Amino acid sequence: MATQYSQEQAVQLLKQTYGYEQFRPGQQKVIHQVLAGHDTLAIMPTGGGKSICYQLPAMMLEGVTIVISPLISLMKDQVDALGQLGVESTYINSSLSYQEEQHRLQGITEGKFKLIYVAPERLENQSFYRILSSVTVSLVAIDEAHCMSQWGHDFRPSYMNIPSWLDSLPSKPVILALTATATLQVQEDLQLHLSILPTHSVVTGFARPNLQFQVVKGMDKRAYITKYLEHHQSEPGIIYVSTRKEANQLADFLNKKHWNTGVYHGGMTEPERTASQEDFLYDRVQVMIATNAFGMGINKSNVRYVLHYNLPKNLEAYYQEAGRAGRDGEKGECVLLFSGQDIRTQQFFIEQSEADEQFKKNEFSKLQKMISYCHTEGCLQTMILHYFGEEEEQPCGRCSNCLHEGESQDCTKEAQMVFSCVKRMRERYGKLMIAQVLTGSSNQKVKQFNLDQLPTYGLMKNQTLKSVQAFIDYLVAEEYLGRTNSEFPTIKLNELAVNVLLGQQKVMRRVEPEVQRPEEQDEVFTHLRNLRKDLAAQEDIPPYLVFSDKTLKEMSRYIPVTEDQFAQISGVGEQKKKKYAQVFIEVLQNYEDQKPDVEIKSDSAPTPLKSKAITKDNHLQTAKLFSEGATIQQLVDTRQLTERTIINHLIRAESEGEELKLAELVDPKKRELILQTAEQVGSDLLRPIKDHLPEEITYEEIRFVIGK
Repeated sequence: MATQYSQEQAVQLLKQTYGYEQFRPGQQKVIHQVLAGHDTLAIMPTGGGKSICYQLPAMMLEGVTIVISPLISLMKDQVDALGQLGVESTYINSSLSYQEEQHRLQGITEGKFKLIYVAPERLENQSFYRILSSVTVSLVAIDEAHCMSQWGHDFRPSYMNIPSWLDSLPSKPVILALTATATLQVQEDLQLHLSILPTHSVVTGFARPNLQFQVVKGMDKRAYITKYLEHHQSEPGIIYVSTRKEANQLADFLNKKHWNTGVYHGGMTEPERTASQEDFLYDRVQVMIATNAFGMGINKSNVRYVLHYNLPKNLEAYYQEAGRAGRDGEKGECVLLFSGQDIRTQQFFIEQSEADEQFKKNEFSKLQKMISYCHTEGCLQTMILHYFGEEEEQPCGRCSNCLHEGESQDCTKEAQMVFSCVKRMRERYGKLMIAQVLTGSSNQKVKQFNLDQLPTYGLMKNQTLKSVQAFIDYLVAEEYLGRTNSEFPTIKLNELAVNVLLGQQKVMRRVEPEVQRPEEQDEVFTHLRNLRKDLAAQEDIPPYLVFSDKTLKEMSRYIPVTEDQFAQISGVGEQKKKKYAQVFIEVLQNYEDQKPDVEIKSDSAPTPLKSKAITKDNHLQTAKLFSEGATIQQLVDTRQLTERTIINHLIRAESEGEELKLAELVDPKKRELILQTAEQVGSDLLRPIKDHLPEEITYEEIRFVIGK
């Protein structure tokens, strides 16, 4: 069902409706294919703008667009958001009364709506089918399409009925299948089920440049979360747990510590879940503690962090859940708290499933990849991309592994001990037994199988059983060792291990990274966010439907004080300009009156994040840029590091002989006073010097002068 289409028309509609100057990667290609009548598969990351790929064509095509969506809450969010943009849409699901459902069905027959959101189960309703048969269905968008594949991480049998339903329609609509998480195997499965040509698949890449991934091991989880929340007091976030019991217990723990938390899991009633989700969407609750049942239903754009309290079942599930952070394009943090005990929980879920043995074997394989993610010292983002079939070699420069600045340790000798032990045990045993042999355990099974007679018995007796097991996990993650995909996996030697045994390759390992504190929110953004919350309360809608965090931050950066300037901000379309310009400009005008030196920039496009190459001499790269004229703030922006880290880099580089003249950054009078005070105090420790100086002299200024 091709239609007349021009690039200019689509861009104009994008600006007019959504307030965006240009399409995100892949959007225009998908829209072009749909309008040309081609069935299309779109693989785009969470926050990549999948909804625009079917909403914009729906406005341009005759008739209606059917959007098949898995969760009721997501439908309501989408319809509310479209209403804010002036686009007529509706949803039909079990949450409606009979009268309301009939009223909406009548609206469909009258051509009132451009988009209709339904769950896959609705397609089996004969009266709904008859109504659709009486109108023109131009496009069918299948959201979360991975649910159709048995190889996907969230297979739903109801999705399998979609192809036959499509075939039964009086006239064939264009099909658009969309998902954020699909391995190559899942992509091929979807193409087969929906008869989509591989040439009509659009894969924009799975990378999320605004997300920072981190794995934390060996810490008390509750203590870590408590401290983490202290540093993110004004930011909304999600904490995922594996079980309902864990969700309730963690919520009780945090509520007793006076954190404003909500809980969401499958054991709650539908009204309870709806109320909890709305509390989070409307910013009445800051932290949502949820099982993975919460995952696909949340459409909140300004989630700033996602913490995984337990190990997810696979990287697909993890990436989708973690991807709830930063959907507005602003920075988001994704932290996984790893504990070896969590592995057993996920193994139990697989073992207890009623699936066939081949499916279980596949799930064990996916779980192993998830475990390796927690132990790798390579780039976390790159490992995720490789999992989804992308051949990305450039490290992201943002994850905890890339930002790690600790020294690497040569552990080739210890690795050779492990490899030799695996070989002498004939690759027939698992991690625990290997570690017991290496540490010289007197375990009964070790003696029963005469493993205490091996030359490798007790080679690592000076280490704990736990540390040797962790080292084996690391060697598996780095692919020196392999692990079979079964309930009781055994360890195998890979080719890399053979090279190490032959002395042809070294094994290096790094120290764990420290957790860094986030930067403070800026003043004007806080004012705008408070205004947004008040307006949302008046309209009884979630705050992010007024404007996203990204739009508010751009306002705070450029301070638009006229309607023309306000319209330049990304995310401000015609409808929202008419509705909100005056009230937001009033707040911004007050700010500008107090700070007259702030000017609107001519370029309203946000600056993209730049990747940093991982390097042992990271601080020298910072020093080089500084010596070439970059300011500290420019280094913070371009290198995507905190100001404290940049300063640490510069001071370290100068202590190693780089001529940076950092002391000249400090006012001469202050510089002289700092030197005199340091001499009088007789110490080069910062605190005693700071205590004897005026309050206006900062720690940074002291460090620049004395080089500490």
